[in-house]
This record gives sequence, C-alpha cells and structure tokens, in this order.
Amino acid sequence: MATIRHTPSPNRVADDVLLDAAMECVLAVGVRRTTLSDVARTAGVSRMTLYRRFPDVRGMLAALITREFGQLLAAATETARSEATARGQLVVASVQMLRELAANPFMHAVIERDAEMLLPYIFERIGTSQRMTEEYLHAQLAVGHADGSIRPAPLKVQARAIFLLLQPYVFTIRPSTSDVPLDELLDELGRMLDVALQP
Repeated sequence: MATIRHTPSPNRVADDVLLDAAMECVLAVGVRRTTLSDVARTAGVSRMTLYRRFPDVRGMLAALITREFGQLLAAATETARSEATARGQLVVASVQMLRELAANPFMHAVIERDAEMLLPYIFERIGTSQRMTEEYLHAQLAVGHADGSIRPAPLKVQARAIFLLLQPYVFTIRPSTSDVPLDELLDELGRMLDVALQP
C-alpha cells in the first residue's frame, strides 16, 4: 500500500518532513494543542510553506493519519504474504494490523487525548483510512473467492461486514485489554474470522 510520499522539486520540502514534524508535535502536546506554527517551527520551514501544503491543522492531521495507517497496512500485508491462501492472508493481516495499531504511539496519542476527532469517522462518514481497509478486504476476498479458500458472497457486503467487525478493535483496544491479554484476544479474533470465511 503506497504511503503519502511525493518526490519534491529541489526547492520543495517533502510532505513527509512536514508530517514527521506534525507527528512530533502531536506526541508532545496532543492534537488540540498542536498548531501549524508549531509544526512549521519543528520542521524548520516558514509558516507559508506549511500553509500552502496544509491550510489547516485538521487537513494536516488527516494526511498524517492516512500516512501512518497506510504504512501499517502495508507492513501487515507483507507479514501475511507467506500464508498459503487468500483467507489465511486476510486473517493474519487483519490481526497483525490491529496488533500494530494497539502499539502505535500516534494512535495512542489521538485516542487518549483527542478521541473526539475520531467521532465523525464512527458516526458520520467513512474516511480515507477506513476506505483503505475496505479496499484491501475487497481485493483479498476476491482472490479468496477465486482460489476457493473464502466462502462466496457479494464482495461489497462481505467486505463491509468484516470491516465493521474489525473497526471497534481500533477504537477500544486499550480498555478491552485491561483485563484480557491482547495476544489472546487477537488470536481469538483470528479464529473467528477464519471460521466465518471458510467455504
């Protein structure tokens, strides 16, 4: 899965430099206290350079979330590549993705300090990162239908159902593992997914 990484012109600051600075600010003070001026200072660029790329903090943070999520999804997909079937790959990648999100400092910072910024993506609309997940699930389900490892069903409906099963883990993984070991919980989820998808 491609990340938000662009090849800059000689005079153009790469987006990743700006997003890395935004990450540093969010980890230090949280989303609500992060300002574009702080990010510009941390990145060592002028405020106008940052404003031309990201006119407001919300847009910049949305780009940062998309980048982080894309990198984690790519890593989880690579981890699952050795599985022999599409079903095995989907199950392993899904569980690994949740494990990585549970350990990700940026996601911790957002959920613990500024969880309200995630509410629109739970109650109002599906965001870019969520679309990434559905696109992965849709593609993997199609391969699983073709290799016979996944039970046939309408792809869009099947992908959405799995997405809705996985999403609560992202937002509630910390309280959900306060008295249940994370690895055991995710292992159980993997078994449930595997059984649900068997032909």
